[in-house]
Amino acid sequence: MTNIGKFFIDGQWVAPVSQMSADVIDPATHTVVGQVPLANAEDANRAVIAARRAFDSFSQVPLADRIALLRRIAKGMTRRQEDIAQAISAEIGVPIAYARSGHAAAGAAHIEILCRELESFAFEWMQGDTLVTRLPIGVAALITPWNVPVNQIVIKFAPALAAGCTMILKPSEIAPTCATIIAEIIQEAGIPAGVFNLIHGDGPGAGAALTSHPQVDMVSFTGSTRAGIAISNGAAPTIKRVGLELGGKSANILLDDVDLADAVAKGVRACFANSGQACSAPTRMLVPRGMMADAARIAAGVADGLRVGDPRNPATDLGPVANANQWRSIQAMIAAGVAEGATLAAGGTGLPEGLTTGDYVRPTVFADVAPTMRIAQEEIFGPVLSIIPYDSIDHAVEIANSSVYGLAAYVQGRDLDRVRAVGRRLRAGRVHLNYPVLDRTAPFGGFRQSGNGREQGRYGLEEFLEYSALIGHGAA
Repeated sequence: MTNIGKFFIDGQWVAPVSQMSADVIDPATHTVVGQVPLANAEDANRAVIAARRAFDSFSQVPLADRIALLRRIAKGMTRRQEDIAQAISAEIGVPIAYARSGHAAAGAAHIEILCRELESFAFEWMQGDTLVTRLPIGVAALITPWNVPVNQIVIKFAPALAAGCTMILKPSEIAPTCATIIAEIIQEAGIPAGVFNLIHGDGPGAGAALTSHPQVDMVSFTGSTRAGIAISNGAAPTIKRVGLELGGKSANILLDDVDLADAVAKGVRACFANSGQACSAPTRMLVPRGMMADAARIAAGVADGLRVGDPRNPATDLGPVANANQWRSIQAMIAAGVAEGATLAAGGTGLPEGLTTGDYVRPTVFADVAPTMRIAQEEIFGPVLSIIPYDSIDHAVEIANSSVYGLAAYVQGRDLDRVRAVGRRLRAGRVHLNYPVLDRTAPFGGFRQSGNGREQGRYGLEEFLEYSALIGHGAA
């Protein structure tokens, strides 16, 4: 496995100043698969100083050269795709087939989309006698989560680099190897010293040091709403830009003309993808009250048919969740659903049948869920689906919008005009109509406590740019 014992700072692999470290644990077996150093404030400061020193020159690099660099990085990610997939499977328990297709392959795909967008992106234009320009914001701290490590790293560092920023990446200490592999790829692609820096560490240590650092101009964070609040508070004294992609509790409205068997089955699988560890997962399925019994039966059948087990087995549908703390939190939420009176249609607490170790969760379906129950309001971040009855379209929309989150929403039905009309009423950053093909060019981000700002494609690029107006530029 790639060495995760060093940091990449100012173009070199260097030993940490900090003497602290943490075990990296395989959640399928509870065995230690590595140790990751935990950066302190001095390590963070070294990385920030390197990025600040590199900014003036890199911000002037021609766009064509930045695009060429990104394309070399994309080729490197394709070349090392299997290394990345194996690391993801070992560190967070993703079944190897999905680690390859759903995780590792996303890196090069996002970079190629961004490069195409850059070829037509307007960095400046005349407005009367004023030249309006978009300039790189400066030094960016990129703080990424464990659940989709490649995707979240790439949709931050690639647009930051494309904009002409320099950066420091701090990935989750739970899944550090992908970031190290990506840093190796970036180094091999010929990035100038100091433009991209990598430190490992936890949130209270390395994350807080980066967030509050006076020479960091922007923080881009993906993770929990709780951590997002802490980052916002830490960044406030230095008035830096903060981009947040946080939690979700996405509603999936099934209209009364829907193909129920198809829509429910697809909804269950979408909810349980990545073992339910996706902030935009459709975790609240809303069905007409008269369809509740049938929907619960179909959903339970799908859940019971999923193969839970060894993530190295290509036939596995669901591996473990990422760590023991996550497992305990999910167990507590399942118990809360039972205690509040929801109908347990499938799954429940404890390990799945036949498994005696590892952080495996039984694929769980609750029916007859009231919108006010904890399992209908709080992000569980595991393979747990809540099916909620509604009495009218207005009622469904009210329930869907009655969350503190607003990251994603889903609508299913045969009448496309009705589907579109309902979709327009949902307060979410992304609304998926009839389980569409994933659009990696669409903006990604949320309303309310799901965060602010947008990522992916040209929308992610705009996050790393500032406007500057040269007034009188066009005067004779």
